[in-house]
Amino acid sequence: MSPSVLMIVISSLATGTIITMTSHHWLMAWIGLEMNTLAIIPIISAMHTPRATEAATKYFLTQAAASAMILFSSMINAWQTGTWDITNLTYEPAHILLTMALAMKLGLAPMHFWLPEVLQGSTLTTALIITTWQKLAPMSLIYMTLNNLSTTTLILLGLLSSIIGGWGGLNQTQTRKIMAFSSIAHLGWMITISSIMPNIMILNLTIYLIMTIALFYSLILSKSKTIQDTTTTWTFSPALTIMMMILLLSLGGLPPLTGFMPKWLILEELVTQNLTPAATIMAMSALLSLFFYLRLTYTTTLTLSPNTTQTKLKWRFKPNRPTPLMGASSTISIFLLPMTPLMLL
Repeated sequence: MSPSVLMIVISSLATGTIITMTSHHWLMAWIGLEMNTLAIIPIISAMHTPRATEAATKYFLTQAAASAMILFSSMINAWQTGTWDITNLTYEPAHILLTMALAMKLGLAPMHFWLPEVLQGSTLTTALIITTWQKLAPMSLIYMTLNNLSTTTLILLGLLSSIIGGWGGLNQTQTRKIMAFSSIAHLGWMITISSIMPNIMILNLTIYLIMTIALFYSLILSKSKTIQDTTTTWTFSPALTIMMMILLLSLGGLPPLTGFMPKWLILEELVTQNLTPAATIMAMSALLSLFFYLRLTYTTTLTLSPNTTQTKLKWRFKPNRPTPLMGASSTISIFLLPMTPLMLL
């Protein structure tokens, strides 16, 4: 892809999300989502392989269908209420349709089937964009319409996503698919708490973005596309191996790492609201996710796969330099837990 085309695509991607996040009119929000979808298609299909083309097609079809549902829900709401204002979504069929459309856009269960397939057909860098930046616009729409959405529907979607996100990742060997199911599980936690305590949802989203960026950067630096690839990370950089181990444990939500903070706050709030069964299911589903994170941790740091004598010379190759963003995101992903009381003041 030429630099000028790449610049147009990236700026369209950024503009689309910003338009959606700052709009008060449904048509403007829809235009932002469409810009977002159309800008990422060339990035996904830039590899020119059948798998990349398939991923781009699947992504386009699901996102276009979800966008059409959003437009339809806003239209029937405008028909009933006489306003196109995003925050004034009072017609019940409209907000149920919108919830389903946004779940499809985000990749929440049971509309999650496209996400692992699309990530597997993309490069690691594209997968990073899809699991982080592409979640912002739909999440901002959920945040703006929270007062009118059904709490029961959101909690059910969240519970289902956290269970399927944990269960689906158990038998995966590809790191991109593991990250896709990880994304589904994390989004499930966010959606569960969204209508009860939106501030915790925003905190959870921020921490999820930081941890995902840090781990994807580690995978990109070590060129790890499968679990087997992670076993030779130590030959490339022992420091990166340790960092990956801690990042994976943080994503799994183990104390005293940052990833424990949102889980702790969400479970505490669910119990406070007398939603103990939901909190129990969420906690049990976190164990499923933790299992495949621990498996990745084990292969990265404690397993030596069959290798050649040249493997140990990997560190001599010209490396991809760690960026300041990776350093900052890794540090925050590990050490933020002691700051929790300050954030809640």
